Amino acid sequence: MSIVNDLWNALCLLAHPSLQEEYDNSGLITGDRWASVTGVLVSFDVNEAVIDEAIERHCNVIVAHHPALFRPLKQITSDTSTGRILLRAIRNNIALIAMHTNLDNHLQGVNRELGKRIGLSNLNILSKVEGKLRKLTTFVPTNYTEAVRSAMFEAGAGNIGHYDSCSYNTNGTGTFRAGEHTNPFVGERNNIHFEPEVKIEVVYPQWLEKQLVETLKRVHPYEEVAYDLFQLQNEIPVIGAGMIGTLDTPMKEESFLDHLKTVLGTPGLRHTKLSNRMISSVAICGGSGSFLIRKAASAGADAFVTGDVKYHEFFESPEQLLLVDAGHYETEQFTVQLLAHYLTENFPNFAVLISNVNTNPVHYA
Repeated sequence: MSIVNDLWNALCLLAHPSLQEEYDNSGLITGDRWASVTGVLVSFDVNEAVIDEAIERHCNVIVAHHPALFRPLKQITSDTSTGRILLRAIRNNIALIAMHTNLDNHLQGVNRELGKRIGLSNLNILSKVEGKLRKLTTFVPTNYTEAVRSAMFEAGAGNIGHYDSCSYNTNGTGTFRAGEHTNPFVGERNNIHFEPEVKIEVVYPQWLEKQLVETLKRVHPYEEVAYDLFQLQNEIPVIGAGMIGTLDTPMKEESFLDHLKTVLGTPGLRHTKLSNRMISSVAICGGSGSFLIRKAASAGADAFVTGDVKYHEFFESPEQLLLVDAGHYETEQFTVQLLAHYLTENFPNFAVLISNVNTNPVHYA
């Protein structure tokens, strides 16, 4: 039977928590990670109605997009909504898991799902992240090169853009002298040994570092494994904020806005002035994405679809860009289906249910 920790580890493979923004609180928020999973309820937010639903539907895990606990608390009491949610979850042994900006920032996350629904193709990250890419260099006896290299690829190293199994290999000679209390794989104690070796270099995202190093030590034949770790400033093309893609058939502005209303199920949109342009290239950022307005314009987007745009931020939009505020909930709502599908594919041994509670606090007259 699967336990909560199995569920959390699988979600980390989808979008590791190290991808979240500094202000965020994605992760396992409450719950016993060693408890068996009886059922999972997937929701957009967690409120008291969602807790009621989890109890009624016999789910002891709630996986939500937004964290139930977002800002630090000094007290957890029934005086506040957040306090009541946490207390009820704990009393009923319900684990709360949030997949928030870590899922926002992944190529296969929130924005790809939004882009697919809008009908965009050739989707790419709009604002790529720097500083989360690392390089591992190790030194392997010639006859073991393939085994070690393949194991590191299996552990997630060697991916560059749409290419995998990437490495650089240099032939050389390693030297060492084994001490008195060693058990050398080659050579003899107290004698300097020269060994033909291959230097293998691979890149990897920083969140894979622990498992990559563990894999290296497990498959490398040497008693003491020599390796170096480097932090790189390169961008990771699959990590970052927002996305940009292309409509298969360009649309007039009015048609594009009507299309958005249909896809998102919203009765209204806030947007900048129409200027009789055709919409082909579309930038998107589910949730709150106004910080990407200039990035969308510089990337050549005809329209930028996001939510939570403030009044004065509409002035920042260049004339050539149609800025559309389609709503926070509306642009992220498909995250629930994304998470439910992923969990169902990976855990067929328990029920994964989608919440029936509409947690959107915004209503239209």
